[in-house]
Amino acid sequence: MSKLQIRAFIYQLGCFAILFISARYLVAYYTPLTGYWIPISAFFIGTILSPKFQAIKTKDGEKFFMKWIFMKGVREIE
Repeated sequence: MSKLQIRAFIYQLGCFAILFISARYLVAYYTPLTGYWIPISAFFIGTILSPKFQAIKTKDGEKFFMKWIFMKGVREIE
């Protein structure tokens, strides 16, 4: 794995973790769900809302891209 692929994995994991933990507390506090339904619903919320990061090898070298549902299109990072 290259340095940019590791960076993409860490960014993706970090964004998902932040959204999952936030959604878990919000779902537990504001909905009547109990048991396994709280983390399951938080997982789906975190998966849908988290940005997707990817490192792609192009003819100009390896580049780092991000796609998010709140932004139109794919954006190159750095």
